[in-house]
Amino acid sequence: MAVDLTSMSRKELLELQTNVEKALKDAEQRERIEALKAAEEAAAKFGFSLDEIAGNGRSTVKKTKAAPKYRNPQNPEETWTGRGRKPHWVHAALTSGVDISDLEI
Repeated sequence: MAVDLTSMSRKELLELQTNVEKALKDAEQRERIEALKAAEEAAAKFGFSLDEIAGNGRSTVKKTKAAPKYRNPQNPEETWTGRGRKPHWVHAALTSGVDISDLEI
């Protein structure tokens, strides 16, 4: 399909440009829908949904917050799970000679 652009006015060319941009967006949307359908069919062939395979950036297993294992005797609101860096109050207690088992809840 050959179009003689040299014989068209600026207004006609701008209208053509607008129509081409819209047609490109529509074609991309159609192709996305077709690709999604093909991917869903391929996943179903193996007994999965597309969400199960892609994961959509979400983990299927939720991580739970660890329960506190140690409590500050001077401030009972301060607790520590025993994971990660020791809080300042744990470090201070250990350096002053307190046994870690004395801080257990």
